[in-house]
Parts: sequence; C-alpha cells; structure tokens
Amino acid sequence: MTDRPAQPGSILGGVRVIDGGLATELEYLGANINGPLWSAHVLEDAPELVAAAHRAYIEAGAECIATCSYQVSRMGYAEIGLPPDRADAALLKSVALARSAAAEFPGRRILIAGSLGPYGAALHNGAEYHGNYACSYSELVGFHRQRIRIFADSAREQAPDLLAFETLPSLEEAYAIGEALAPWPAMRAWFSFTCRDAQHTAHGEPLRDCAAAVARFPQTVAIGANCVPPAWLPPLIAELRAASDKPVLAYPNSGEGWDAANRCWTGTSDPAEFGSMATEWFAAGAQLVGGCCRTRPAHIRQIAQAAAHSAVK
Repeated sequence: MTDRPAQPGSILGGVRVIDGGLATELEYLGANINGPLWSAHVLEDAPELVAAAHRAYIEAGAECIATCSYQVSRMGYAEIGLPPDRADAALLKSVALARSAAAEFPGRRILIAGSLGPYGAALHNGAEYHGNYACSYSELVGFHRQRIRIFADSAREQAPDLLAFETLPSLEEAYAIGEALAPWPAMRAWFSFTCRDAQHTAHGEPLRDCAAAVARFPQTVAIGANCVPPAWLPPLIAELRAASDKPVLAYPNSGEGWDAANRCWTGTSDPAEFGSMATEWFAAGAQLVGGCCRTRPAHIRQIAQAAAHSAVK
C-alpha cells in the first residue's frame, strides 16, 4: 500500500454490496475449518476453495470481498508450530486469491478488503465477544501493527484496496488499532464493531462513542457493525449515523442463534426475508450492506437486489 494518495474516502465510490460469511461458504464447499486457525486453515490446505467462495459471492452481486485472513497472525501460527514468516506469507496469499477471483469478472469493479480480526479471534476462545483480554495495551498495538505492516510494505498489486478491522469488541482495541495504523496515514480502513445489544459494544462502551473515536483516524473510510442479530441493525445504524458523517456499513449474522452448550446453530434463515430487512437498512442510512456468520451467496443476491431497488428511489 505504498505511494498511495491520502484520499481515504474516495476508495468506496458507489460500492454498496459487500460479501457474506466466508467461513460459512467454505464449510458449504467442503472445507474443514475446525482448528485454531479457523478459515485460515483453508489458505494452507485448500486455497482453491477460498477462490471458489470469493467467486460465488461476486457472482451473487458482491462489489467488495474480504480476504481469508481474519484469523491469520504470527501468534496463531506459532501456536500450531508454524514459523512467523508463514503467517506473513498467508496474509499476502489471501490477497492474491481474492484478486485472482475478482479478475474473472473484468467488467466489474471489485474492491478487495484485507480482513483483520481482533486480538480475541487469535485466541480462538470467543474473547472477541467480550473483549476482556489478558494482555497490555502495548501488546494490542504490536499485534495489530505487525499485520498492518505486511500490507503496508507490500507492492501495490499485492496489497488490498483497504483494510477491514472486523468484529471489534471494545473502544480500547479500536484505539490500539488507530495507534498501530499511525505510521501509515494514507492507508484506508473500515472499523466494524460487534455488540452486546442495540447500543453498546460487546465490551460495554456506547457504540456511538466508539464510532466517534475511530472517525477521527485519517485512515477511516467507513464505520459499522457486524456479527450481530439482524433485528439490532436499525438502532445500531442510528447510533453510527449520530456519531459521524462516515459511510455506515452493516453486515449481520443470518438471524440464526448459536447454542454454545450443544455447539450448533438454531433457528432458520430465509434469504428473501434477509433481503427485505436489507432494504430497511439501506433506508435507515447504511451505505454498505453484506452478511456475516451463516449468510451465503443467496443472502448477498437478495442484498444486491435491495441495493438496486434503494438506488432507484
């Protein structure tokens, strides 16, 4: 991401539809994501499935796809006995796979978002859903800066178009990322928080305060909420809009619930109903909409239709 102009807002253009659950689609395609690296295992074991998942979302209408790097970190790779440079290479490999898939659609502009999960994701113990980490603030900064540096120091064609800091549980981690990003003011990034209710992050801070804080970072191009129930989005979107004038992104889970005791999903998800709700999210002020856990290309296809409908009005 070197030698790029400091015009962070311009990267989004008219993009309105982002992709859905990458791990969900990888599982559907037969990938095994059990293990501490989650979907990053597929980067190592079956990269062709990653490309296939990206392709499916683009075919469904996604205008922005997230790389398969959410769970990639030196810390995580070291846990399973892999060297640090293997994690660094995996970050760049995830971008190459996304760009390869996007190149199959030469008539379309597809943004590549470099997915970077929170520190809690690397712990693979659900800590991203409460944000209570047993680490110092400086360790948080170092964790994020190491991954950012790989993209920042790469050649333009090897880097994503923007960074996607996803499923952030707390204001502290958002501040840590802002500090980690500070050496590269021309980079572009979105910040998306996961929440405990329709007003507060998973850690408990008001979402409005978090959005206002990250809006001050020069790299921020959009602010949103992800990995939340769809029903929470209208009030969450209102909180985000009240905090800043940055574009709002929203990519919730399918609406199904996770049964932690039995380790299974409960309930059902109707893509058509999801699309109807997406129409409401666009009307509420979300500029970019997609899906998170348990959403698939059928959901994104419905979102694309909702985006087209809302654009006509």
